Amino acid sequence: MKKWLITFILVVTAGFLAACGGSGTSGDQVDETKELKFGATAGPYSDMLKKAIIPGLEEKGYKVEIVEFSDYIQPNKALDEDDIQANLFQHTIYLENFEKENNMDLTPLVIVPTAPMGIYSNQYKSLEEVKDGATIAVPNDPTNVARAFNTLQDEGLIKIDANADPLTVSEKDIIENEKNLVFQPIEAGQLPRSVESADLAAVPGNFALAAKMDLLSALALEDMLDNYRNIVAVKAEFEDTQYAKDIKEVVESDEFEKVIDEQFQGFGKPEWMSK
Repeated sequence: MKKWLITFILVVTAGFLAACGGSGTSGDQVDETKELKFGATAGPYSDMLKKAIIPGLEEKGYKVEIVEFSDYIQPNKALDEDDIQANLFQHTIYLENFEKENNMDLTPLVIVPTAPMGIYSNQYKSLEEVKDGATIAVPNDPTNVARAFNTLQDEGLIKIDANADPLTVSEKDIIENEKNLVFQPIEAGQLPRSVESADLAAVPGNFALAAKMDLLSALALEDMLDNYRNIVAVKAEFEDTQYAKDIKEVVESDEFEKVIDEQFQGFGKPEWMSK
């Protein structure tokens, strides 16, 4: 009876110790996993996963499942709750604001080529033709309208106060507008349609592609700041795992850039790709 009791106690104790050591084992399993769930919004970045990233990961022995989302909220929630291991849909500014507002600890892993904002027109064939008083539809949200005004300055149509923060530029920061452009703020998703009614329209790349617009048909394409380029994000505690290192290695490979050049024409490359 005593021998049976001792055996029972040893079994229970071993089980308890195993349970207590679960977090360490879990970390090892996460680091060694060869099965990944990669979140993305449907469209160009889901396509980038399929054509340019997943093939490289499969060569490294990974089995990758794409989980598509229809909004910009769920991909980060799924990442924070470990339902997916990485996502690709957002830029650094959005990620930083989102994690602060939602008490999450997520991190950018690597910046990828991104569809830039373009200045489109059905009225003009070049920006040199733009007439005095022309109307231009611009995004009505602070982040995207700053991008629009920076692009217009790069093309010589306006001049922005040198003391203005490029990330928060607004109409009040414009100090020269020689063409007397009339700005028409519109919800970003409606900007592709505005090409029909306004003389010019500043359309973010993701909305242009969703509307089947050709990026290369723009009169000008944005010279994006890296803060606005999309990133692969992971949960901060897993930034140094092997799978995170392998994702970064695939994105930084020559094979990845070759696919971008062939199948994602017009996408602006991050600074690290020009080094």
